[in-house]
Amino acid sequence: MLKIEDVVVHYGVIEAIKRVTFEVNKGEIVSLIGANGAGKTTILNSISGLIQPTSGEIRYKNKPIIKTSTRDIVAAGISQVPEGRRVFNGMSVKENLEMGAFLRKDRAEIQKDLERVYESFPILKERLNQDAQTLSGGEQQMLAMGRALLSNPEVLLLDEPSMGLAPLFIKEIFNIIEEISERGTTILLVEQNATIALEISDRGYVIETGKIVASGSAQELLDSDEIQKAYLGG
Repeated sequence: MLKIEDVVVHYGVIEAIKRVTFEVNKGEIVSLIGANGAGKTTILNSISGLIQPTSGEIRYKNKPIIKTSTRDIVAAGISQVPEGRRVFNGMSVKENLEMGAFLRKDRAEIQKDLERVYESFPILKERLNQDAQTLSGGEQQMLAMGRALLSNPEVLLLDEPSMGLAPLFIKEIFNIIEEISERGTTILLVEQNATIALEISDRGYVIETGKIVASGSAQELLDSDEIQKAYLGG
């Protein structure tokens, strides 16, 4: 579904991403783990078209998408849930969800997808007319995920979904990520909480100062003494 090959990204003279190569296959949950500032969000933003790489190739379903607009990338089937949720304050929960479907014309299918979102996040249905900024952090994360799902993505990019959440909400969010995957959505998950990310993933990549330094099945990474010490608190 996604192939990132020899991607380099600069911020001015600083090389933030250094010839990164990895892939995400259809139906997988793949985790990208690493410390703060390692380059995880930069990679997601490059896939989404929010940042233009200096060099390299990003392919979606074997078609190059570098230099494609973010709007066209969303229309093609890639949607991102940004770090920090970024719900639209001053707009209701319902209006926020509807923004997720702004490129779609298939009204009947949008309604079906809305019902699926309500099934996954029943709290949102209870609060449809509530201002999004008055929701708790966990509820805003659910809203951001629901909004992304309304674009009907084939690939969902999740940036730090557990950030700032209470343990109970983290467990709930990750259960929902697994449900979304089971319905056939391919997921690239960026997460500092490496253990919980790998526990639901098929495979993982470890990024350090802009470079991929380790990769393998999720279980291989969980079992690695080196990864345990560096990222999993072992």
